[in-house]
Amino acid sequence: MKKKGWAQKSHLPRELYVFSALIAVSFSLLLFSTRNMIQNFQNAGLSVFSGVRGRVDDVSSLVSRTILSVQELAELRTEYARLLESVARYERLERSAAEISQENIRLKEQLGFSQSLNYRHIPAKLIGRDPDNLYSALVINKGGSSGVARDMAVIAWQGGSQALVGKVIQVRTYESLVMPLYDTSLLVASRFASSRYEGIIEGQGNPDLPVRMRFIPKRARDEISRGDLVVSSGMGGVYPPDINIGRVSGIFYHEDEISMEAELEPLIDFSRLEYVFVIEEKDHD
Repeated sequence: MKKKGWAQKSHLPRELYVFSALIAVSFSLLLFSTRNMIQNFQNAGLSVFSGVRGRVDDVSSLVSRTILSVQELAELRTEYARLLESVARYERLERSAAEISQENIRLKEQLGFSQSLNYRHIPAKLIGRDPDNLYSALVINKGGSSGVARDMAVIAWQGGSQALVGKVIQVRTYESLVMPLYDTSLLVASRFASSRYEGIIEGQGNPDLPVRMRFIPKRARDEISRGDLVVSSGMGGVYPPDINIGRVSGIFYHEDEISMEAELEPLIDFSRLEYVFVIEEKDHD
């Protein structure tokens, strides 16, 4: 009995040692596992934070780029509008320069013609038409203050030649009305430039229609043809002689009449008429 009790006493401390060792190992394992868990948690937290921070940086960068893009787009639009205005201004300047150049050419032609005239004359510019349209009258920018008087002949230089436009029918201080060649009320004593047969020109009331030359002697039928030039005869004292009027475009014969007629295309294109010369009288130098 004594021997058995000693054995029990000697065995207890060894179990205690084993138990303590197991506790120590368990604690060590627990501590190691806890550290790993904490480290893993920290790593996970850092990963999440890093990802969130990356997304925030991406969003921030996107917003910054968007704002910059909007600003650049606004600047580009402003620059584009400025460039468009510059191009439009340059085009206007180019057109103005071209128009001025053409105007200079036309004025030089008019000046050359003016210097070649052996009539005292008043240069004028067409500025409109009679608002009442009683005579299809043309309005010029010269009047009584410039020496223009009623019944003065009006001519123009166009297409490389001078031609009759009409005559002054009304004079104001600074402008005058001109009855054009195509008006039905205008009568012009005329003749063929080559054969010298005479007739009377009258209009048909429309600048797009030919004028008519009436009372041409029938004996002239074999001596006139299409394309012949007709000029003023100077009879009546209103129009100087040998002012070009137009060219024959048609000839009409009537067997029961003593005269014949011809249609003429005026040399003046009234749709392009800009400058005219009012004839005062012929110089006698």
